[in-house]
Amino acid sequence: MTAGKPATLDRLRQEVARIEGVPTTMETGDRLRPLGVAAIDAVLQGGLMPAALHEIAPARMTDLGATCGFAVALAARPAPARGEKRREVLWIQTDFAALESGRPYGPGCDLFGLPTRRLLLLTVPRPVDLLWAMEEALRSRALATVIGELPQDGTAADLTATRRLTLAAREGDSLGLLLRHQSSPLTSSAETRWQVAAAPSRPDRFGGLGCTAFALSLTKNRRGPTGRWLVAWDHHECAFSALSLGVAAAAVDRPDRTPLVRAG
Repeated sequence: MTAGKPATLDRLRQEVARIEGVPTTMETGDRLRPLGVAAIDAVLQGGLMPAALHEIAPARMTDLGATCGFAVALAARPAPARGEKRREVLWIQTDFAALESGRPYGPGCDLFGLPTRRLLLLTVPRPVDLLWAMEEALRSRALATVIGELPQDGTAADLTATRRLTLAAREGDSLGLLLRHQSSPLTSSAETRWQVAAAPSRPDRFGGLGCTAFALSLTKNRRGPTGRWLVAWDHHECAFSALSLGVAAAAVDRPDRTPLVRAG
């Protein structure tokens, strides 16, 4: 790649952002929400774009709990210059989503770094109601983060609906997290799309359970490349850290398994 191509790509991204009415990294650089993992923040050009919509979905249905945990971690980690530790987080679910995955557990959110005094819960009957409530909440300027949890693939959140959420997030200067129960093939205007899986945690220094770990796949990134990482979440510091992805052991000859011997 020649030296001029990165600059050309940057100019094209800036022009597309201007046409779509989306704030650019240059305009929001001091308010980005870094994850604290250098490799991830590099592809995000400094961190998650504030005042934007981001999608999160589980790699498999069994990873839905980990996906909700990742959403809580993102909501608990404020942008350095935004003072978001004093602003509330709204979590909106449909009735079916609440039945399928359960409601957010207050003491668990507390222990995960998101105090319950900052957490507001709202349940609505239909996906279309959730999208309306999410749009209004994002536009209100009263909230740090709005999480909208849609069951199944959330087909109601199509390109038009997510475009409205993106504009509302920009107008209200709030972070929007669209949490789908399944990955969706639908085109959306989300800034990023994350696929989350549970991962084994590393033991702490006493040999006990360590920090919660996530296997993250960034499958869409409007401002750079995608990628895969293994990270741990330290709820005391409200910070992510990188873990090695690990390499499978090389295939070598091994001795036969010792046969079992019957006692007595």
